[in-house]
Amino acid sequence: MANTKSAIKAARKTARLTVRNKGVKTRLKTLHKKLDESIKSGDAAAAKSAAIAYSSAMDKATKSGVVHKNAASRAKAHASKFAQAK
Repeated sequence: MANTKSAIKAARKTARLTVRNKGVKTRLKTLHKKLDESIKSGDAAAAKSAAIAYSSAMDKATKSGVVHKNAASRAKAHASKFAQAK
């Protein structure tokens, strides 16, 4: 257990941020699954919209510090192959 005032505050902050990060990561995983499903189904329009939604969510997660920028860049590059497909 935390002993100092600052350690108690840090523990509260960690708990709050952990909940936020978990929610964001869960949403990213869900969007990634939807992208994979639309790619496997062969529906180009659905794959494009899923890729755009996934890239947007990844940008927001990067902005808030949940995902590292290089990891987001790698994921967005993978998604953009399907967003730009004809």
